[in-house]
Amino acid sequence: MGCPAAVQKFLVKFEHSIPVYIMSQPAHNADIRVVIIEDDETIRDAYTYLINEAPGYTVANAYSSAENALKGIKADDPHVVLLDVELPGINGLEAIPRIKAQVEDVYIIMLTVYEHQQTVFDALSRGAAGYLTKSTPPAKIIDALGEVLDGGGPMSVNIARMVVNSFQKSQASPLTRRETEILEQIADGKTRSRIASEMFIDLETVKSHLKNIYSKLDVHSRADAIKTAKQNKYI
Repeated sequence: MGCPAAVQKFLVKFEHSIPVYIMSQPAHNADIRVVIIEDDETIRDAYTYLINEAPGYTVANAYSSAENALKGIKADDPHVVLLDVELPGINGLEAIPRIKAQVEDVYIIMLTVYEHQQTVFDALSRGAAGYLTKSTPPAKIIDALGEVLDGGGPMSVNIARMVVNSFQKSQASPLTRRETEILEQIADGKTRSRIASEMFIDLETVKSHLKNIYSKLDVHSRADAIKTAKQNKYI
């Protein structure tokens, strides 16, 4: 099967030839069925091609939305689902429990552009088995399928570091996990509007969290909030 132009375009940024990506082979007799739920057609087609080319794997179906996936996923009966976090309509986080309600033993690996701590923890707490950024090389995507089937929890390097760091922060922090994440985004220079958009929450919710942060840290400005939080290792 020839490589579609869209797939070539997607792979070129990784500066490798296609055979490099087909590395992992599951230690199972039958093909492992994978369902892809991703609204970006180029990425969806690229993952479909790569997984179908990998020995021992087959894409049972590929969907552009969670709504469509939920109509057919029970019949697809996948072993693993690659699920985009930032889907239109029902987003990836909302889709996790709905998918698992239909396919109880399925492993769900999240795919995302963003690396927000709260989103990562929300996904894991809802039943996701892994969490990868979309900058993950395709070879690692294939490796992640094998890893999750063997009981592992595949994560991109930055995501894994974030999880570890979250446990190393001061346990005496007065801030909630959500407040901590918002303050971290503020410290990174992001606007309230951008934070609201990327975290899938209302702007007024962000403002409310900031008000609580200022109150808890006894400060009256962003700069002082960031300074106090860093001094006390809250972020």
